[in-house]
Amino acid sequence: MAWYLVEIRYVQEKLADVRPRHRDYLKEHAAAGRVAVAGPLADDSGGVTLWQAEDEAALAELIDNDPYALEGVVAERTVREFKPVLGDWVPAQG
Repeated sequence: MAWYLVEIRYVQEKLADVRPRHRDYLKEHAAAGRVAVAGPLADDSGGVTLWQAEDEAALAELIDNDPYALEGVVAERTVREFKPVLGDWVPAQG
């Protein structure tokens, strides 16, 4: 399993309508341990989600099925693998 930092920029015109479905989707994945943290940027131009997935292909399937992706809210997306070392939710390193 790996962690991925996903940042998106919003298509503002579609944001308000789709946001509740997007948040429900993320809540489902947070409950399953796949999302550690998620939220909008302070200026609401986009958002950041920290995902855990088997690999980039599995991650792509998860984020491509997000209502934001399915309903055209994502104007731009960047994905970077993330290596957490600190935080209460980070497993202890052996």
